[in-house]
Amino acid sequence: MTARLVPEANDPIAPRAATPITITVNGEPVDGVLGQTLAGVLLASDILAWRSTSFGDRPRGAFCGIGVCFDCLVIVNGQRDVRACQRRAASGDAVVFHRDAPLGPSGDR
Repeated sequence: MTARLVPEANDPIAPRAATPITITVNGEPVDGVLGQTLAGVLLASDILAWRSTSFGDRPRGAFCGIGVCFDCLVIVNGQRDVRACQRRAASGDAVVFHRDAPLGPSGDR
C-alpha cells in the first residue's frame, strides 16, 4: 500500500486548499495536512511501523484503520495508548513510539 495525496487540481471533490501542519515523531519534525489522522501523517511519510510487540519485538502500525485492533498505539503529548488511526493530527503534536511491556504473572505490567 502506498500512502499518497491526490494533487489538489486533480481531486474530483474540489476540497479547500490544504493547510500544512508539522508534528514531531520521536523528536524529528514530520509534515502533514490538517485533517489527517496521525496514522495518515505517518504513512504519508513512509513510516509503516511505530510500535513493537512485547513478545517477539514484532513491528506494528496501521492494521484495521478503524480503531478496533489497537496495533497503531502511540504516545501523544505524553498520553499513552492513543490510537493513531483515530486521532486527528494537530500542529505541534509530539508523537513517541513505544514497546509494550510484557504482562507479569498477575496480569499487571
